[in-house]
Amino acid sequence: MSNLNKHIIKELKDTILKSRYRAAKSVNKALVDLYFNIGNKISTNTKAMAWGSKVLEQIATELQNELPGLKGFSATNLKRMEAFYDFWSHDPSINQISPTVSDEIQITDNHVNTIRPTMSDEFKKHFYSVSFSHHYLIASKSKSIEEARFYIKKISIYFWSYRNLQNHFKNRLFEKEGTLFNNFDTALDTEISNKAIQSFKDEYLLDFINIEDPDEENERLIESEIVRNLKKFMLNLGNDFAFIGNQHRVIVAEKEYFIDLLFYNRKLQALVAFELKKGEFKPEYLGKMNFYLSALDDLVKQAHEKPSIGIILCKEKNNKIVEYSFRSFNKAMGVATYKTSIDLPEHLKNDLPDVETLKKLMG
Repeated sequence: MSNLNKHIIKELKDTILKSRYRAAKSVNKALVDLYFNIGNKISTNTKAMAWGSKVLEQIATELQNELPGLKGFSATNLKRMEAFYDFWSHDPSINQISPTVSDEIQITDNHVNTIRPTMSDEFKKHFYSVSFSHHYLIASKSKSIEEARFYIKKISIYFWSYRNLQNHFKNRLFEKEGTLFNNFDTALDTEISNKAIQSFKDEYLLDFINIEDPDEENERLIESEIVRNLKKFMLNLGNDFAFIGNQHRVIVAEKEYFIDLLFYNRKLQALVAFELKKGEFKPEYLGKMNFYLSALDDLVKQAHEKPSIGIILCKEKNNKIVEYSFRSFNKAMGVATYKTSIDLPEHLKNDLPDVETLKKLMG
């Protein structure tokens, strides 16, 4: 094939792919509007005429009779469309636009009109890029419009799967992102500092770790469980993290030192070291991490990369102690906590036997 033909093929390929992408976006936008409008119709009639589940089942059956082979309009899905509309109807930026004819329509008894979000162009782009399955999960799980908007933007930018979204709700990402205790603002440039703050959480849920006896818990055991369940751990971390290794060796003055977990963050363009601690945060942990980061910056970091970042992951921390400990350190560090599957809500702790009692009961 000649170079000219190769060039033409590449241009045609790019044109086709761009067209497919625009078509997919257009279809998704039409579906989201359609489900919003159907949800509005159902919600209005449910409130006005006290519709129940049987009415929705009848509507779903009649739709099948009128449109044989129609998929996606079961009674369950109609209920989801209603919930989707009800959630967003509380957002002041969404309202009914005066009757007009457009490509997003709602057919009523007397006229055709459109109901669509009157949000900013930037957020509208995010809103319509999200599939309805994601939208329904967001509407059913979010405690506020602000939280829903947060997740929609994340999905649009980072292309989260449905499972990713479920995991981030489970880990309460909205509540925890950007709350990590850190010194990023003094140790990093402003642009990188802002990105780093958004890249880490104050608390990580490691519910895949199952340690039968908490007294036997130690850092190496936690580390081995994380490595064994690496995919789940990386879902907790979020996007842009690449795993380099555990017990990563650095040699300083002919002595070996080992970093518990080492990652690379593509967005930050920086190495990220995690040190695992089974108990409460201690001030001396920062000195050790500062040493590790100095070694990484001198011996491992590439010339084009940003300064390395360290996260100390503890079972517990006292923020006042952490605050005092951070003074005078010049390497970018943060202190976060973790919870495992052995943690119980306070109201259940007094209702269940402790480990020693269980051992006696089991002989």
